Amino acid sequence: MNSYDVAVIGSGPGGYVAAIRCAQLGMKTAIIEKYSTLGGTCLNVGCIPSKALLDSSHHYEEAVKHFDTHGIEISGEVKVNLEKMIARKQAVVDQTTGGIDFLMSKNKIEVYKGLGSFKDATHVAIAKEDGTTEEIEAKNIIIATGSKPSNLPFITLDKERIITSTEALKLKEIPKHMIVIGGGVIGLELGQVYKRLGSEVTVIEYADRIIGGMDAGLSKELTKVFKKQKFKILTSHGVKSVERVGDEVVVKADNKKGEEVEFRGDYCLVSVGRRPYTDGLNAEAAGVKLDDRGRVEVNNHLQTNVSNIYAIGDVVKGAMLAHKASEEGSMVAEIIAGQKPHIDYNLIPGVVYTWPEVAAVGKTEQELKDAGIAYKAGQFPMRALGRSRASMDLDGFIKILADATTDEILGVHMIGARAADLIAEAVVAMEYRASAEDVARMSHAHPTFAEAIKEAALAATEDRALHV
Repeated sequence: MNSYDVAVIGSGPGGYVAAIRCAQLGMKTAIIEKYSTLGGTCLNVGCIPSKALLDSSHHYEEAVKHFDTHGIEISGEVKVNLEKMIARKQAVVDQTTGGIDFLMSKNKIEVYKGLGSFKDATHVAIAKEDGTTEEIEAKNIIIATGSKPSNLPFITLDKERIITSTEALKLKEIPKHMIVIGGGVIGLELGQVYKRLGSEVTVIEYADRIIGGMDAGLSKELTKVFKKQKFKILTSHGVKSVERVGDEVVVKADNKKGEEVEFRGDYCLVSVGRRPYTDGLNAEAAGVKLDDRGRVEVNNHLQTNVSNIYAIGDVVKGAMLAHKASEEGSMVAEIIAGQKPHIDYNLIPGVVYTWPEVAAVGKTEQELKDAGIAYKAGQFPMRALGRSRASMDLDGFIKILADATTDEILGVHMIGARAADLIAEAVVAMEYRASAEDVARMSHAHPTFAEAIKEAALAATEDRALHV
């Protein structure tokens, strides 16, 4: 039997980063992955393939709608070859997961393919595809088994017409009418992919606004932009049945008045969040406790009730974000090595990769109000930037919330071009507890989208933005 200092179960952005960091710190490390490729949901059927399709569909939309304005004339019809687009997406995935294989080899991490399940607190059985089982021993074990798409109890997913995000990434045809149940990140991103390619898209959301976990101002602006893009956005609608009738899907819901409404489309994407995945883990054999939502219970050091077993990422409490899982993977490796790392969860940014992109870090206005914290807000519209006019990306704004007394930045909320990249400046500022005036006095290159951060900081500092 092979023995290790650390065994990691799951090779997503939490698991593989944990394994690399353990190896860097001199620990003999193994990683166990049930699927044939490393990288978990994110690299295989999540973050990476969805961004590939978002980029491809964005190029198509630019060609059809905006090239002529830029003086670029294309003779003949611009067509979508969906098969080729999906193949490019898969090539991106293959290259990225292959990169993880290289990193495992480079760091001398032993890779086991198969379903890892606990025998006890220090032994893991690995059930391989060929039917054989191998057992390994580890002084420390990190659970990084991730999450799977959630479903509603009355919906039967046939994975052909009634689908999850996994199937939406490899459709054989462009839907005529895609009904998206859930106005969160995944549904909106994939909805926009197919809207750009020509589908009619209807988003049905139970809550009173889309992207409900983000600042209300962002929800309002994204709704406005999506309606301009001819999305149908229906909030405060409770879906109560989803049925397939031949090649059609019939969705029934109650609207905010309690009236039944019916929708018909050829595809229905069920995007109602994700659930922690511990199927087959056999956590009870190691004595590891799960909570009532199926998450592994951990303390502030991500340690389970069994002292040598840790858990990270989507399988524990907190936001289900790849970068949050990676931070936790590094932290646990360092804790095992006797170091004293920390994570400030308030400074884990959230991003929606639609266009315009949406990004945020820190507290929302409602959270500050609920906590009774006096704050001031500075907001700057993207359309006031020369860079935005040059690229024709005029939608959105950046909003900075700062403490009314100390001027410390408490939250940054943005929607606009490249917001996913711009949010990093806000994270750095807040990590160093910068004031709005600190950021306002930093030089920002001109012309850039980042100038909107400076202007929003100026607006939060005695309302002195320069370009509005």
